[in-house]
Amino acid sequence: MKFYNRTSELDELRRIQKLSFEDHSRLTVITGRRRIGKTSLVMNAIDGTPWVYLFVGRKSEASICAEFTANISKSLDCYVPVEIKSFRSLFHFLMEKAENRPFNLIIDEFQEFYNINASIYSDLQNIWDQYRHKTKMNLIVCGSVYSGRADNIIKLSAFDLTTLKDIMKDFHPQYTNDDLLALYAFTGGVPKYVELFCENVTLSVDEMIHFMVRQNSSFTEEGKHLLIEEFGKNFATYFSILSAISGGINTQPTIEAALGDKNIGGHIKRLIGDYNIIVRLRPLLAKEGSLTVRYEIQDNFLRFWFNYFDRHRSLIEIKNFDGLNSIIKNDYSTYSGKILETYFKQKFAESMKYRVIGSWWEPKGAQNEIDIVALDLEKNKAIAVEVKRNKKNFKEELFLAKVEHLKNKVLPNYTIETLCLSLEDM
Repeated sequence: MKFYNRTSELDELRRIQKLSFEDHSRLTVITGRRRIGKTSLVMNAIDGTPWVYLFVGRKSEASICAEFTANISKSLDCYVPVEIKSFRSLFHFLMEKAENRPFNLIIDEFQEFYNINASIYSDLQNIWDQYRHKTKMNLIVCGSVYSGRADNIIKLSAFDLTTLKDIMKDFHPQYTNDDLLALYAFTGGVPKYVELFCENVTLSVDEMIHFMVRQNSSFTEEGKHLLIEEFGKNFATYFSILSAISGGINTQPTIEAALGDKNIGGHIKRLIGDYNIIVRLRPLLAKEGSLTVRYEIQDNFLRFWFNYFDRHRSLIEIKNFDGLNSIIKNDYSTYSGKILETYFKQKFAESMKYRVIGSWWEPKGAQNEIDIVALDLEKNKAIAVEVKRNKKNFKEELFLAKVEHLKNKVLPNYTIETLCLSLEDM
């Protein structure tokens, strides 16, 4: 599959490289969930310039240094002392090389050093501070999380909706809006998953479901593998939290109760802040300290995976893929209806026309819940939206009553436009 989008990121990386080579060394951090395309982005940005690529695997420090020594020797066409057994010494060697020649150094899966030797981070920072102003290295570290000083931080997100539409046009020109919604629901725009579909099937709803739900499909275990790679031996608690949220247990007290009264405050914080896997939802304009909070899996792929592959694990274990296929197809219109709401929230956000976008509901009960409320950049203007797969199911009188309640309770000084959005509006 060709390289899509990332224009602004490519421009930024090339700008930083130019400064690194002409002025002095720069450190750029690229973060984002696994499979998001961090490595592909970097390799496209540095194409045609000298580079060293080091992938941090879960091995002993001596083992990865032996691998790195061979890579460095080949990439820079230089002798690297085989006696080097620590990454500290290896990085010191590379910084000295950068005194006389500019090159890119890419360290991939940078967070894995935590599992190898956590002191590497402080060692690297000390060496970097010592050499950065007298060398010409473009240092790029990639990982799902990062803490420390950096000249530039690029947080890589999934493909935007315009890019997903471009991909659909290229690989399935006759696509329907339901096909587009399915690609969004199944992948969330994560490049690796999109690429798998593009290279193996026509991008129709049924073909994508069949491709995911079959013997030897990489999708059936992907959610579990993703969390194990990310959280290591601690993945079980995160797995249980996400499974609970997927099952409708979506407040901290109820999740903790479901996990045997386990304190999950720290886990929730990491899932939101470090990994962007879940999101904390409050009614629109509710105060930050409001107790009216619920959690939702915002990573579309994991949301789908927990809803079907985790929940129906027994079908996968007995290889009843036809049964799971039927469950997903029968449930698709209901499941995708909720995803359609997420799609339109993202579409509103990408339009750059609004300053706040969210949902609204009353703390007690959901009788007055409104799918989307967006506050315009222009003062005292808002839009309230009900999302339906089929506009025929829209009950305008009931919705207008909800909007009137919203206006009286929260937005008394606002002019509120009302709208129903459906598949045909994608």
